[in-house]
Amino acid sequence: MKILSSSFALSIKTTRKLSHLIPLLLVGLALSSPAGAVGYTITDLGTFGGINNGAYGINHNGQVAGYSSTGSANRAFLYSNATMNAIGTLGGAESYARDINGNGQVVGYANVAIGAYHAFLYNNGAMSDLGTLGGLYSAALGINDYGQVVGYANTNMGVTPNHAFLYSNGVMNDIGTLGGTDSVALGINNNGQVVGYASKANGAQNAFLYNNGVMRDLGTLGGTSSSAQDINNNGQVVGQAYTASNATYHAFLYSNGAMSDLGTFGGTYGSTANGINDNGQVVGYSWTAGNASFHAFLYNGGSLLDLNSLLPDNSGWTLNDAEDINDLGQIVGIGTINGQYRSFLMTPTSVPVPAAAWLLGSGLLGLISVAHKRKTA
Repeated sequence: MKILSSSFALSIKTTRKLSHLIPLLLVGLALSSPAGAVGYTITDLGTFGGINNGAYGINHNGQVAGYSSTGSANRAFLYSNATMNAIGTLGGAESYARDINGNGQVVGYANVAIGAYHAFLYNNGAMSDLGTLGGLYSAALGINDYGQVVGYANTNMGVTPNHAFLYSNGVMNDIGTLGGTDSVALGINNNGQVVGYASKANGAQNAFLYNNGVMRDLGTLGGTSSSAQDINNNGQVVGQAYTASNATYHAFLYSNGAMSDLGTFGGTYGSTANGINDNGQVVGYSWTAGNASFHAFLYNGGSLLDLNSLLPDNSGWTLNDAEDINDLGQIVGIGTINGQYRSFLMTPTSVPVPAAAWLLGSGLLGLISVAHKRKTA
């Protein structure tokens, strides 16, 4: 669920910036080439000994957040430098991490001593309880690079309602609904725009975009409900929405004021988009023809690709759900190998760069060389 750039004169600062951007540029160009041109390596992130686990967020440094079972309880993890580390609890038995930002801050939810779960922020080795909106429980589901957190919280001591919150500068703020009783926030970008789903006065549940204090209904794909799962720094939103028949939901991409249906792999149970990066690449899952199983997908350049088709031969994996993708094209999610559910990390491998991309890359390298010579002459 979730890189900043600026304009500046050609100088040593430019040289360093362009040197940093070239790998991103070439990866982006390679990923936009015809299907099958990009290969991936896949990494099993491991477990804490149990069989239940899931990877939900990845940042631009390749750090991953999720949870894994110890055999008796589920614990939030931070995967960094090829190691899965438990990040603790809030005094109870279990914890679950759901997102991570570029600074390595992790959010999720964990049991407190009385048993209810509360939203947490993990920062610099410590887990902090973010509280609630007056009720029993809360959950943090997204975070941006400025440490703003979103999720949902109980608003009274009963079971309902739950309201979406934006946690910023140490305060949890209720951001309301679309006229109904409930709402949940699932993603936030670096511009402070929040997405999720909320109920309307008629009871329907629709995807929303919250910006500058206003919650806007993003509509549906012709059906009765929708949910927004993530938003990138360009304001593009992804999620799922029921189609006109209301028989199934489809993954959508909302961009430039319009919601587009990303389709399915043929299954009537539908598809869901979970994550989007700043290059507009989308990941999620779709049921296959006959609803035999569900497979992780990558939507790129107008094509819905089954991630299983991009794996090395005889990998042993079946990739069921892709949850997040960073700007380098690394993807995390959940799959099965040797009959067990495991968290995975997919990383694009080096590929021959198309001629146009090579010329552009060569031009940038030449520009960097000229800038360096001028500065040091």
